Amino acid sequence: MEIKEAELVVSAPSKAHWPESELLEIVLAGRSNVGKSSLINTLCGRKALAYVGNTPGKTRLLNFFDIDHRFMLVDVPGYGFANASKQMLIQFGEMMEDYFSSRSQLKGLVLLVDLRHAPTEDDIGMAEYARYYEIPFAVVATKMDKVPRSQQSRQIKLIAEALTCSQEAVIPFSAMTKQGREELLEAIEALLNNKEPESERFGLFSYFKALGIH
Repeated sequence: MEIKEAELVVSAPSKAHWPESELLEIVLAGRSNVGKSSLINTLCGRKALAYVGNTPGKTRLLNFFDIDHRFMLVDVPGYGFANASKQMLIQFGEMMEDYFSSRSQLKGLVLLVDLRHAPTEDDIGMAEYARYYEIPFAVVATKMDKVPRSQQSRQIKLIAEALTCSQEAVIPFSAMTKQGREELLEAIEALLNNKEPESERFGLFSYFKALGIH
């Protein structure tokens, strides 16, 4: 797969603002500082398609990106944002729960984790949430360029064990060097074709739990 055109269709604060489209959708989810915007820009070959800021947690809406009029990438609010109010977390949770449970166009999830660290409870909760909804997934370990080559295999193993998936299912990725871009495009292609990219299916039982709200 090669991406030629990409545009932001809408930043939706609620279900009423979701685009009326029959395009299949791939969701990008991860912690607020994991580098989703940089990944979107690198994946689409654009410098400023998605906002990249110095302050984590800037994504407050569901951002729908039309990719070659073939499918949508959906960027959802990052979890684990410490400065978000409880009311804001509840709002995020309701928005996510609504999307995951009712959006028929949803075909797969790309879960972003930071290669430098072990997955957090939020990351593991996100995996459980996807398992609940039986959403096929791929795992992308971002910020590969910040991890010495000698430590990358160990970190990939750590991530795979925490998320209960195979090490082959973890795609190391760098927005700086573009390493992992082709592998991620292949994984997205597999999800769109209803094939599972190297890994088991999994899902999340509650976005509220992933956010630490009980």
